[in-house]
Amino acid sequence: MVPLGWIGGVVGLILATAISLYANALIAMLHEFGGTRHIRYRDLAGYIYGRKAYSLTWTLQYVNLFMINTGFIILAGSALKAVYVLFRDDDQMKLPHFIAIAGLVCAMFAICIPHLSALGIWLGFSTVLSLAYIVIALVLSLKDGIKSPARDYSVPGTSTSKIFTTIGASANLVFAYNTGMLPEIQATIRQPVVKNMMKALYFQFTVGVLPLYLVTFAGYWAYGSSTQTFLLNNVKGPIWVKVVANITAFLQSVIALHIFASPMYEYLDTKHGIKGSALAFKNLSFRILVRGGYMTLNTFVSALLPFLGDFMSLTGAISTFPLTFILANHMYLVANKNKLTSTQKLWHWINIWFFAVMSVAATIAALRLIALDSKTYHVFADL
Repeated sequence: MVPLGWIGGVVGLILATAISLYANALIAMLHEFGGTRHIRYRDLAGYIYGRKAYSLTWTLQYVNLFMINTGFIILAGSALKAVYVLFRDDDQMKLPHFIAIAGLVCAMFAICIPHLSALGIWLGFSTVLSLAYIVIALVLSLKDGIKSPARDYSVPGTSTSKIFTTIGASANLVFAYNTGMLPEIQATIRQPVVKNMMKALYFQFTVGVLPLYLVTFAGYWAYGSSTQTFLLNNVKGPIWVKVVANITAFLQSVIALHIFASPMYEYLDTKHGIKGSALAFKNLSFRILVRGGYMTLNTFVSALLPFLGDFMSLTGAISTFPLTFILANHMYLVANKNKLTSTQKLWHWINIWFFAVMSVAATIAALRLIALDSKTYHVFADL
């Protein structure tokens, strides 16, 4: 909202919702293409295009998931720092320290949860934690907004910088809605598969986006263009309430990160033949070394460049645009080339080229933002 303002932000969120629903619907309709269920996005791409497309899609997925995990670690570290500042604002502990702690907790959780289906009850906790954060953030923002004087809602920056930030924000918006792993998430959905996937998507992009809208609009309304990336850094209220909100944000980040890291874990486990009991010495030591090493790298990158908004923009530009929009439209075009009219084919080609241009432009804008922030702050910055 900050780089877009009220009109651009509201229109952008709604438009991103619509195009994300459309793109994911294309992927869902290809889930059983060729009479086979494709439970991995890269399997679907490989089936349609061949082995090279399989590898390219997996590379883009890996980049997307790695960047998502980076964002979650930064968020978890920011939440821990916010709790620390509430009690001791002595500058002894800085954001990189809390990111390191968050990374350690995430690694321990990954070692203890051998596979995605083992999350079980943790998904229930995740829902409760999300609702708690949403309610607290919403109530405190509304309370502050009612008491605050007139806020500044103008888009900051020069004319040139506004162009770059607007383009970067578009990538940020699509990143907020998309994962690039819809087939993986829906792998265990019951028959009829495509019909149930569509029901899930319609629910996600209608009822499911309402909490996102509420928190986003309330936060921007309450604090205007001075709103920080981590909303809880803005809110005022009882210390214990803010502690609860930040702890829920931290715990939810740990659980959510595991969901998006699981495809990489599953790939490594399969490649190295990890089977049987999760507590077997070979399997346990493998998880400690491999998942621990993966999380160490992720944590290092998070601490090195902890610019959450910039990373969201870069992720949207280099992976979410190609995976969710360009690839989805082209796969649907190739898979149904004999069934589509000329107008339908033209529509998909327009989408492909439009999002290709947006991907390039958003990548340039995101790299520019990271470069500027790196000069303003420095690596391992204490934001």
